[in-house]
Amino acid sequence: MTNRPTEHEVLAAVLRIRDGTPQVLFWQRARSPDAGRWALPGGRLRDDEDVESSVLRQLAEKVDVRDVTHVEQLSVFSRPDRVPGVRMIATAFLGLVRSDSDPAIPDDTTWHSITALPPTAFDHEVIVGAGHERLRAKLSYTNIGFAMVPREFTISALRDLYSAALGHPVSATNLQRVLTRRTLLEPTGAVAPPGPAGGRPAALFRFADRSLRVTDAFAVLRPPGGYGRGAVP
Repeated sequence: MTNRPTEHEVLAAVLRIRDGTPQVLFWQRARSPDAGRWALPGGRLRDDEDVESSVLRQLAEKVDVRDVTHVEQLSVFSRPDRVPGVRMIATAFLGLVRSDSDPAIPDDTTWHSITALPPTAFDHEVIVGAGHERLRAKLSYTNIGFAMVPREFTISALRDLYSAALGHPVSATNLQRVLTRRTLLEPTGAVAPPGPAGGRPAALFRFADRSLRVTDAFAVLRPPGGYGRGAVP
């Protein structure tokens, strides 16, 4: 058995909801291996930094970190053959960007729909899937929605975002009821501009707390017809 040198990299699956679709930030590799394929932002862990400072440094090279509203460690990916050549262990993070944010990004970087990913480098598609699953889970039992929506929003816009992230329809009425019961939402006192069809202006809300907290550890946001504590049809 030949011992290979082991290196450590840090990667970030940065997600947002845009036009009703979950999107992930990728950059296109120009060099081998996997030249031309799309990769997550990241790179080697330096000797003088921990993984948290490393991911923020490397995100800053691809996106304005002021637009990244939440970052958390996702998982460690250590399959021996995940990268050819050197043994490469990856610590992956989940990052979130608000749906109304459009940060400046380099020419080699763009947003891609999670439902129609391009050819990805190495195991990055697996990491994107893990990040999406983490987001879906945390929408059920935390207030992480604050990191995905504009600072002010209508209940129907919030419903659309949750539906897109979860991958199934959500009732606006029940979503408002559940989040209000958890004291997550508060009215702003303002209303949204009327739409083309006119009608009564919709009230604007905001998240009461814009830092992550567990709100109901056992809740699950289920599709219509689902059952269970905290279920939102």
